[in-house]
Amino acid sequence: MHNVYFLLAPFLPTLIEALLLTAAAALILFSSLNSSSHEQPQVFGSLERAFRRLARRKQLSVLVVGASVIAIRVALIPILGIPQPHFNDEFSYLLAADTFAHGRLTNPTHPMWVHFEGFHIIQKPTYMSMYPPAQGLVLAGGQLLGHPWIGQVLVTALMCSALCWMLQGWLPPAWALFGAMLAVLRLGMLSYWMNTYWCASIAALGGALVLGAWPRLRKRLRVRDSLLLTLGVAILANSRPYEGLVFVIPVAGAMCFWLTGRNHPEFRKSVRRIILPIFFVLFIAAVATGYYNHRVTGKFFRMGYQVNRDTYAMAPYFLWQTARPEPVYHHAVMRDFYRWELGEFEKNFTLPGYLWRAIKKLFEWWQFYLGPLLTVPFLAFPRVVRQKKMLLLVAICAAMAVGFAMQTWTLPHYFSPATGALYILLVQSLRQLWQWHPGNRKIGPALVRAIPVLACAMILLRVSAAAVHVQIEPAWPRGNLDRARVSSELAQLPGRQLVLARYGPHHNVDWEWVWNAPDIDGSKVVWARDMGEAQNLELLNYFKDRRAWRINGDASPPQLEPYEASR
Repeated sequence: MHNVYFLLAPFLPTLIEALLLTAAAALILFSSLNSSSHEQPQVFGSLERAFRRLARRKQLSVLVVGASVIAIRVALIPILGIPQPHFNDEFSYLLAADTFAHGRLTNPTHPMWVHFEGFHIIQKPTYMSMYPPAQGLVLAGGQLLGHPWIGQVLVTALMCSALCWMLQGWLPPAWALFGAMLAVLRLGMLSYWMNTYWCASIAALGGALVLGAWPRLRKRLRVRDSLLLTLGVAILANSRPYEGLVFVIPVAGAMCFWLTGRNHPEFRKSVRRIILPIFFVLFIAAVATGYYNHRVTGKFFRMGYQVNRDTYAMAPYFLWQTARPEPVYHHAVMRDFYRWELGEFEKNFTLPGYLWRAIKKLFEWWQFYLGPLLTVPFLAFPRVVRQKKMLLLVAICAAMAVGFAMQTWTLPHYFSPATGALYILLVQSLRQLWQWHPGNRKIGPALVRAIPVLACAMILLRVSAAAVHVQIEPAWPRGNLDRARVSSELAQLPGRQLVLARYGPHHNVDWEWVWNAPDIDGSKVVWARDMGEAQNLELLNYFKDRRAWRINGDASPPQLEPYEASR
């Protein structure tokens, strides 16, 4: 029974959502068959009228959407807690955040760096996260306000507000607000975008700015919209560069076609209000990004990501590339991880392996962004795709799919730049579904009304389960709680501490313990890898003033043990 639960646990919320949706659909069908065609549902009447009044006040709607994200998630802290970092990416982003929060762009290489090597971090030529700076800047803002997670909360709220503003440029106000509230329910409260330190919301924010500015720019040639569009592009370039590029190509193509097409705007106005502002901001962004790269890697056009992959990885990022020879690894855990990566890369070169990975990627994407509930509106997608104004959005989603097909691995947030495009298509499909009246019975409106009700029901169910400790999904708060517990214990001890971590033979690399702050020597607690008595000695001699501990990160539960060795 335990094994069955372990297998189903990642899918339980999706299965429950599917069951609720099936029950609601059956109830709607039964009600429609047993009611006269002239009957109108009244239960939602007053709520919908109030909703439309709010939606007509567009700026207020945008503020309400963002404020609701903050208010609801903060109110849930007593139940869901504040997340702890878990995945290697999160520790890497937090390293960047701590660096930026202390007014630096990077950190000098530590003389004992070989003992501190970690995933998604570079140690040479400087010590820094391998990722572009946008995510780290967001978390740094949160750290300056009191905690890095505050940055995650604020940027997710801003993303949802930006989605509302974006939808207002494409759709009637009530539908724009409706779509934004669906984003709040799906992305802004219980998703890993809110409850981790991946900071995926920043790339979705960039994409929403681009797609929100585009229709406004076509209606009125305003410098403000050109700047917002370019700001979105700059955010994408500094958060998810590859996926951002794939997203921007269809938009750039549409813009070129518009500026040079039959109904193109006046050339002088286009230059003054569109072309010059865009190139000016892009130039500034490119110089700033290049300068950041130069400080981190020593080269204007070389990213930290490239340094990290060239140093440690054998598997390339794209399927057309060739695997590299195995480098010399200082730690078995890192060697095993990058050998596993290589195995995943090689699976793509058999048809069954490629298809299986493609299906897995598609399912993870669907489970995160849509699930059973938000799949229902796409029953009307054939009518949406025939609408000319939707073609750009379809092209964006198609380009993202092609881009992902060429990658070695893909996670749901890699699609985040195109979140806005997906939500425009989603809400437009909802509008078409609303018009579905088979046999003069208003089944379409009933289905549309059911979607937010069921979404709220799922939120209540998941929160209630967490409150009473019924585990229908991974426990709250999220993260590596064992490491957080041990870190808290060490923080309470007098003096400064040194912990050498080791693992068992079947270590899960996503449960990493070795992560350090930018100022390693000034830290209360330093985490290092256990490299054996002989090699540990140089680290122990370097940190003579620290009390040394050992910990097995795979023990249950992990416990500190005094490190006994001759110095």
